[in-house]
Amino acid sequence: MNALERMKRHLVPGQAYRRSELAALSSNVDRNLQSLVSEGFLKKLSTGLYLAPKKTAFGDALPEENSLLETFLNDDHFVVYSPSQFNSLGLGATQLYNTRIVFNRKRTGELSVGGRTYSFKLWREAPKALSEEFLVVELLNRINELAEDREALLAKLREKLPTFNKAKLHNAANRFGTLSAQKKLKALLQDQQKAL
Repeated sequence: MNALERMKRHLVPGQAYRRSELAALSSNVDRNLQSLVSEGFLKKLSTGLYLAPKKTAFGDALPEENSLLETFLNDDHFVVYSPSQFNSLGLGATQLYNTRIVFNRKRTGELSVGGRTYSFKLWREAPKALSEEFLVVELLNRINELAEDREALLAKLREKLPTFNKAKLHNAANRFGTLSAQKKLKALLQDQQKAL
């Protein structure tokens, strides 16, 4: 079996691949990648990043987001969210945002990956999963970027603060919060203590 056939057998529809992953299967990986792209077995997403397209009745399916970003970042330590998820905190936020933010340890800036545009935010560490406390801290980090009434959001957050786990809030603020967000959270917690 030649290298091209070996590469074809290795491909799983819907899976993203780095050039370096496929280099182990061929001595002339660039020529074989070019052949696989021209034959439709692979789709080039960006430099060094390829997708084995998954066919559906409606055409090629988009790749699974976490798998794509894990391959792109070459790291599984990241979290993806949209500012629209702030609406789930019950603070009266109602805006829908057409942006995806990737909190990670490797990349920064606006990048298009697999037909979607992401805003990569570089941080010293990234949470393994989303939590309400992380979203509260991110809301405070990005409050000036939101198309919401800031004072109303902060007032609602002050009211709703007792429903969140304080230890997790402090941990999230210390690990993922900007200095400004940490100060805002501290002030909100002090206001809550005074009210008791």
